[in-house]
Amino acid sequence: MERPTIGLDAKRIVRNGTGLGSYGRTLASDLASLNAFDLRLYAPDKGRDELRCQLTEQQHLRFCYPNSHTSLGKALWRSHGIVGQLKSDGVRLYHGLSGELPFNISRSGIKSVVTIHDLIFMRHPEYYHWLDTKIYTLKFRQAIREADRIVAISECTRRDIIELGHVDERRISLIYQSCSPRFHADATPDTLRDVQQRYQLPQRYVLSVGSIEQRKNILLVVKALHRLPADLHLVAVGKSTPYARRVLSEAAAAGLAPRVHFLHGVPDNHLPALCQLADAFVYPSRYEGFGIPIIEAIGMRLPVVACTGSCLEEAGGPDSLYVDPDDDEAMAHAIGQVLRGAEGRERRTELSLQYIRRFENTNAAKQYAELYQSLL
Repeated sequence: MERPTIGLDAKRIVRNGTGLGSYGRTLASDLASLNAFDLRLYAPDKGRDELRCQLTEQQHLRFCYPNSHTSLGKALWRSHGIVGQLKSDGVRLYHGLSGELPFNISRSGIKSVVTIHDLIFMRHPEYYHWLDTKIYTLKFRQAIREADRIVAISECTRRDIIELGHVDERRISLIYQSCSPRFHADATPDTLRDVQQRYQLPQRYVLSVGSIEQRKNILLVVKALHRLPADLHLVAVGKSTPYARRVLSEAAAAGLAPRVHFLHGVPDNHLPALCQLADAFVYPSRYEGFGIPIIEAIGMRLPVVACTGSCLEEAGGPDSLYVDPDDDEAMAHAIGQVLRGAEGRERRTELSLQYIRRFENTNAAKQYAELYQSLL
């Protein structure tokens, strides 16, 4: 039987180490394993070799690139010129993995799906440069006009699409993203030792992963530290920002600087070991589209403390702990409940592991495959 040809927007797949890049690589890999489609991954360039090579090119999975080598040419190809290439490649359905679709794809005869990860730029524009907010909003509105089907990655994002995009809920499918299988396997003793030494990790720490920016709210955990055991540290992994410098300054003023460690440029394959060595995982973000780091941490048997106000309860389930994003006393109390040796810690972790089974690999791919078939 002939396989339908499906096109995927692969810009983030080849360029982003985490976040949208991880999402795209996991989904593309899982779709390929179903052996139901010819997959064409459309990227403006080859990006980073170590990311692109995580997907093995084969007969039914190939990368496709524009002829242009200029930045402007690549941008125009991705937003306009790609439609002609999709038609010549026999693509029957195109999936915008990161909230974007080419202009006029709805007039081309090619079906389209767009995945919306979050609308934080509309819900909380104060966290973005005003020009970025305008650009992201225009791209969102254009994508929902073009798309045959819109996918939200959480119930929270689905509600935001309906409210802020004025979209009929019948056009929206809810498909949670899958978690990479590397977060379900223990790191070797050698890897644990290497990671411990490379980053000079403290003996006891709580871990946080994500860009160290204002919305992620890591200052809440720093403020909670003085209420916690003196040997407990915070290790935060993520891109450095001006907010990170502010947090370090406040930690120093409070005499907490020796207990706060920011790690930048950490390779993706070191994250499981960092999880395994930690006491607990904290995710104090004020607003998220979903919160895959929570699921990854639970997969490594870490209890989670997160914040209320968006979708993090969807990701972590009822047995993780949640506090107000401005309540450092509650954060300290919640962390104390999940440290090694705390009563009920293991039970809480086991129940959370059962909860995240709904996000296991290939589940999202199977749901997307069914959606593709329904449109074809």
